[in-house]
Amino acid sequence: MIYIFLADGFEEIEALTAVDILRRAELNVQTVGISSKTVRGAHGISLVCDIMDTQTDPKNLEMIVLPGGMPGTLNLEKSPVVQTFIEYAMQKNLPIGAICAAPSILGHLGLLDHKTITCYPGFESQMPLANYTGNACEQDGNIITGSGAGTAMEFALKLVEQLKGRERAELLKAAVLCK
Repeated sequence: MIYIFLADGFEEIEALTAVDILRRAELNVQTVGISSKTVRGAHGISLVCDIMDTQTDPKNLEMIVLPGGMPGTLNLEKSPVVQTFIEYAMQKNLPIGAICAAPSILGHLGLLDHKTITCYPGFESQMPLANYTGNACEQDGNIITGSGAGTAMEFALKLVEQLKGRERAELLKAAVLCK
């Protein structure tokens, strides 16, 4: 199962692009509301999540995805459930995707030290030991990072590539007319 964690203030484009592309790849995805099943995005769009954070179970975890946005990133970071899943994913070497401001959550835990990453410009200062590139998307080991809403498609396709391979990601890219 892929869990996409959503908290009030999440960046809608980053979250929903990941959900859409991962589901088009026929992967099992659940959106997870932090503290509520209905969460409100940074731009006022409300979303009813598949499940609440209290209904999650890491046993069948394949990947976690952390969209950015403010104050969504701060709200995700405060969640004990999100922290537990990050720890579990790192212990099991499972993929973690974080985009925009959300890589800062991993950075504050020291998980990006000496890793090649990207994030929304300005947030790299919260990860001083990371190798920040400013590129649209980066992967270093099990951690995939994206820089922001405008790179959400590239980020989502990288998530698919991680789980289904490059060929499947390229087929999806062509199907949605992404250049």
